[in-house]
Amino acid sequence: MIHSSAFVDAGAELQADVEVGPFSVIGRGVEVGSGTRIDSHVVIEGPTRIGERNRIHSFSVLGGAPQDKKYRDESSTLEIGDRNVIREYCTFNRGTEGGGMVTRVGNGNWIMAYVHIAHDCKVGSENVMANGTTLAGHVEVEDCVTFGAFTAVHQFCRIGAHAFSAMGTVVLKDVPPFVTVAGNSASPRGLNTEGLRRRGFRSEVVRAIKSAYKTVYKRGLTLDTAMEQLGAAARESAEVHRFREFVRASERGIVR
Repeated sequence: MIHSSAFVDAGAELQADVEVGPFSVIGRGVEVGSGTRIDSHVVIEGPTRIGERNRIHSFSVLGGAPQDKKYRDESSTLEIGDRNVIREYCTFNRGTEGGGMVTRVGNGNWIMAYVHIAHDCKVGSENVMANGTTLAGHVEVEDCVTFGAFTAVHQFCRIGAHAFSAMGTVVLKDVPPFVTVAGNSASPRGLNTEGLRRRGFRSEVVRAIKSAYKTVYKRGLTLDTAMEQLGAAARESAEVHRFREFVRASERGIVR
């Protein structure tokens, strides 16, 4: 399953059914799980752990050293889960001491061409990252987020579950769950209602989220007052609770 022109270091561990295409390079300290296919001209540096049934397309470079001037060749890692599609020319960097020494990508993500995931990012599962999406260091992405093409996210930002960014968005602050943002710099443009519909959210749940959104974004309230007013709704709705707690925990402030 390994092409004769590929190089696999003796210190790499690949399951027996892993496919490695022509001219790919798999370095020492790389672990690859069952059913994963690595196309031609891919470079994977270690320490990197890749789970099962991933598809890694040509010219991607995974597990490279972080682009951080403070990095001093510490043995940091990249961890990738299962069932991810990683298209051409993607770059994922390992972690740094300042971010817990690990960059992590979850399961079932659809990651299109030229996506960059920088050091110490924590990316959840079932996300869509369109062409040219760029995450700076220490960005946290929850689950089921959709990034439009050429979205750029500033370091240390957090992106909540089911959020959506339009093409060319520049994100400088945290984006709460369920919210759509667009522009440079990003501003709120309503809820990701289409994404919620596709994910099977019930109409009454969407109504509760819309009401929470209006409390934060449409009523001219201070953020502290809006959080107080959401207290009762958060006790009745898990989704409103998630929205409220994300906003309350924000250190950079939210897009508003």
